Amino acid sequence: QVQLVESGGGLAQPGGSLRLACTASGRIFSSVVMAWYRQAPGKERELVAASHGSSSANYADSVKGRFTISRDNAKNTLYLQMNSLKPEDTAMYYCTYGASRGQGTQVTVSS
Repeated sequence: QVQLVESGGGLAQPGGSLRLACTASGRIFSSVVMAWYRQAPGKERELVAASHGSSSANYADSVKGRFTISRDNAKNTLYLQMNSLKPEDTAMYYCTYGASRGQGTQVTVSS
């Protein structure tokens, strides 16, 4: 079973940047979708970005142009570069590999 560990969360100011990483242990396949989700208190979980193989990705409208998902299959790692952060980006961010999910990393955007 694949285990996922997220890192890179923290406190950022509005307009700032953070880079999240999700490292998978165990054998993974580049054909399996890896994705980032987020959930803020009192809100439903939402898909932030998904990586379909090495070149295809899709994003939530709310993060298009600000966030970039990338994947390093050799390192079993999924990244999320988050720029121009807004307070509404504050949430717990989770990565997924197929049906597996990590424990999450908290992102807080506040001045």
